[in-house]
Amino acid sequence: MKKLQYNSPVILSFFLLSLFALALGYLTQDRSTALVFSVYRFSLKDILGYVRLFGHVLGHAGWEHFLGNMLLLLVVGPPLEEKYGSRALLAGIALTALLTGVLHCLLFGRVALLGASGVVFMLIMLSSLAGAREGQIPLTLILVAVLYLGQEVFAAVFVEDNVANLMHIAGGIIGAGYGFYLRSRN
Repeated sequence: MKKLQYNSPVILSFFLLSLFALALGYLTQDRSTALVFSVYRFSLKDILGYVRLFGHVLGHAGWEHFLGNMLLLLVVGPPLEEKYGSRALLAGIALTALLTGVLHCLLFGRVALLGASGVVFMLIMLSSLAGAREGQIPLTLILVAVLYLGQEVFAAVFVEDNVANLMHIAGGIIGAGYGFYLRSRN
């Protein structure tokens, strides 16, 4: 009999923590989501504000939001964790959470931001660089950037919804930059 393998510790832990945050949100009627798993402008004296700068990527507005992010995370994340290692991937996720959280607080602090979309788009851009050689820019990176960024810019300008398109774009830019950084280290 074969055993289950916890093959991608960072990605699977991220998934489980997000599932926990979603369940806790349901149990607390979203009080825990507002308190810990979403980010908005806060007083520098508010200790939980610093937690929310990272915790917002674990929060989701509902099952549909959760599933949309987690399916992509579970498909794209494990090969990246295998290629770059758990520490490097965790650092990329933390960097994306922090930068998108700070950017959101500075620009749109009156509304809450939550969800793993910025992290997912960071992973998508990082994956488009995964097979690149030093000194070369892969065509996949250009195509993904043009299609993805074009879609997000269009949606930001012409579609009125509750989607944080700028944070998606920020996540993609962070992923591309982080991918170039990781590539330069090897």
